[in-house]
Amino acid sequence: MADPYQNNVYHQGGGDSYGSYGEGGGHDGYGYQADYPTQEEDAASDATEGHDEEDQMYEGEYQGIPHPDEVKAAQRAARAKTRAAGSAVSELEELSEQYEDIMEDCGHGKFQWTLFVVLGLALMADGVECFVVAFVLPSAEKDLCLSNAEKGMLGLTVFLSMMVGAFLWGGLADKVGRRRCLIVALAINCVFAFLIGGTVPIVYSYFSEFLQMDKRGEHLSWLCMFWMIGGIYASFTAWGIIPRYGWGFSMGTELQFHSWRVFVLVAALPAISSLVGLTFMPESPRFLLETAKHDEAWMILKQVHDTNWRAKGQPEKVFTVTHIKAPKTAEDEFIEIQSATGTALQRWAVRSLTLCKLVLKNVASLLSAELRFATLFMAIIWFCMAFSYYGLSVWFPDMIKHLQYQEYESKVKVFHRERVENFHFNFSLENQIHKEGEYINDSFIKIEMKSVRFEGSLFEGCRFEDIRSTDTVFENCTIRFTRFSDTDLWEEKFIDCRIENTTFEHNKQGCHLDTMEENDVLIYLVSFLGSLAVLPGNIISALFMEKIGRVKIIGGSMLISAGCTFLLFLSFSQSAIIALQCLFCGVSVAAWNGIQVVTVELATAFGLLNALCKLAAVLGSSIFPSFVGVTRAVPILLSFTALVCGGLVALRLPDTRDKILQ
Repeated sequence: MADPYQNNVYHQGGGDSYGSYGEGGGHDGYGYQADYPTQEEDAASDATEGHDEEDQMYEGEYQGIPHPDEVKAAQRAARAKTRAAGSAVSELEELSEQYEDIMEDCGHGKFQWTLFVVLGLALMADGVECFVVAFVLPSAEKDLCLSNAEKGMLGLTVFLSMMVGAFLWGGLADKVGRRRCLIVALAINCVFAFLIGGTVPIVYSYFSEFLQMDKRGEHLSWLCMFWMIGGIYASFTAWGIIPRYGWGFSMGTELQFHSWRVFVLVAALPAISSLVGLTFMPESPRFLLETAKHDEAWMILKQVHDTNWRAKGQPEKVFTVTHIKAPKTAEDEFIEIQSATGTALQRWAVRSLTLCKLVLKNVASLLSAELRFATLFMAIIWFCMAFSYYGLSVWFPDMIKHLQYQEYESKVKVFHRERVENFHFNFSLENQIHKEGEYINDSFIKIEMKSVRFEGSLFEGCRFEDIRSTDTVFENCTIRFTRFSDTDLWEEKFIDCRIENTTFEHNKQGCHLDTMEENDVLIYLVSFLGSLAVLPGNIISALFMEKIGRVKIIGGSMLISAGCTFLLFLSFSQSAIIALQCLFCGVSVAAWNGIQVVTVELATAFGLLNALCKLAAVLGSSIFPSFVGVTRAVPILLSFTALVCGGLVALRLPDTRDKILQ
């Protein structure tokens, strides 16, 4: 049988050592040049970058603590010994171990930080998506004349489309390429104004494949922070732009270009910036190795190596890798065979069919004995966390609105059986109920009516001119010999009314005429504070991700978040709910960071789990608001139960700090 590895080894110079790097002596065939750079800068946290470590004595030298370089050398020797055992590891595990050694030699520096910013903007764009519709709707509903049902459906559409996008792009990225799929997803994001969200699963997989093992947890955690920065960016710009609803221009009553449209354009900037940056970044070399594109992978790895060491002032360091050995899969061979036959259409059909089969095969592999329990545990954790987080994220502002409405309603003025004759109303009417009144020969000129209800009243010989109204209705009223001119009082505002000998002239029609200015500046401020509150949690989780461990951070944060939800039973004011929202967001973000890091390290299909997350978001954001004004017990108990369940399951996960990326 032909060697399945033939043509899969990149050679530079002599040497026929199996799967070796470099040409010097070394660890069981994995040779490195004797003068290869020490890795003090790579072994330490980037928080210490800038210190001249060669001039400092290693602080553990006299305490018998091994130097980080010695630990890495021992780890490499152990991995090389395992590889030498032949059948002890699978082909993909062998590639993972080789790749880890190469990334350690490439180090962590300028290249990773550049990629960090570019991918951070992509993640920031995804964070903006989750907030933009909620911020836009209060204003856009006026221009677009949306009903409550349509507004709710539009909000759910975002999460539903993000769910489909996460599954689709997450699966394609494994077979088409991280960079290519990310560029396409971001381009669609920009063109279709935040209707597809497939960037998250690709971003983490892409970035993790440029990180060495001891950097992975910390820097993936820092990357997570950009999603929350997206929320801060969205809420801050919405707060500064949307309430200025007077901005813009109109073309008749059909097209209104108001401030909310400006906000949508501003919200697209992170996606556009990331898209531009990605065009200058390379494909993942790990993906290229797995698809038998070894020459391209070697060139990119050399680029990473040279970029980092030049930035550190050591351009003389040479990339010593000469051999990269990786398996060639049967699927790759099948595609190559079919690509040489048939017409162009047939080749496209074969490739597309094969690609679909490979994506489905990847999903099916999650049920294998090796990944079955990890996948189940992660699915439970993702679902519980997303259900609670997104459900409460919608419930908090809705609850604040409800409290505002209750306070407003408590101040309503009720007028019963009043008789007003020959009176000129030249002042605005607000938050009033008029029952069984009689208005004879009265005039309502150039006034605003806000939250006004006329019930069972009589209007005779009255005149309404230049009226602007909000939440104003006439119910079971009798209207005779009355004239409406230049008002926004049309048919929908007259419920079961008898209208006789009454004229309507030059009516102003259109939802955008609604004068309600609430545009809820407080809601934007609350969202901004909630997003801002996650920064401390993000920073703490990133600093302690490697020290405490992912499992403890996920489980502990979810259990503490569950405790925070119980405090909601004690909150009866807007300020108390705002404070608890900030506390909940600040604690739960640590769990999110841990979940995303572990998902990458356990190789449990990030795209599929992220799609499950969006499904949970749809359920949570649909169920929780339905109990606003009814009871707060159900949302609190639902979120508490979900968080406790997810936290306890998280404590059963394996520790992945020393796990090589598969």
